[in-house]
Amino acid sequence: MGTRTCAALVAATAALAVAPAIALAAAPKPNTGSPSLWATIDVCDSAAHPDTIGIRGSMPGTADAHELMYMSFRVEYRTAPGHWRYLGGAGASGFVRVGNGASLTRQAGQDFQVVPRVSGSYLLRGVAVFEWRLHGRTIASAVRGTRAGHIAAAGADPPGFSATTCRIQAKRRGSLVITPVTPSAASRAISARSSTVHA
Repeated sequence: MGTRTCAALVAATAALAVAPAIALAAAPKPNTGSPSLWATIDVCDSAAHPDTIGIRGSMPGTADAHELMYMSFRVEYRTAPGHWRYLGGAGASGFVRVGNGASLTRQAGQDFQVVPRVSGSYLLRGVAVFEWRLHGRTIASAVRGTRAGHIAAAGADPPGFSATTCRIQAKRRGSLVITPVTPSAASRAISARSSTVHA
């Protein structure tokens, strides 16, 4: 094999290796400081959804349909000393794809049924994790705790409800159980298999 042929092959191989990195570098970056990036509690032990906390999130697109957007939700409870602790297990939805970056914003949510069976009440909050992915790689991520003052496109009960925390009152003694609720497709974009967590 001639010297020129070897040089051409080396150059071509290098170009192929660099191409994905260039494509990722040139991809539109999400605005993680956008006011469209938020999480809120839109359901809290309502008449229609007793013993339930609903967490909803919003994330901005990048105008690039090749970029995919994902969200996950988890429930945390406040301990007696005032620390927030993740419930574990069924207290999280896992990452679910909510659309591509061509949209201006995307919203999705998850309901969790809470059965507190220890005397007293539980103060809960939600945490949403957001990821933007391109060609299977995460190019940006963000985390938001739930805050009041946001408008859910669907699923809030009562309509327009938005809160930072949710208090669930215990009705009997025992252990705390968290069950992800599979919401209707019309109101929520994320569902999860039912299971329980004891804490």
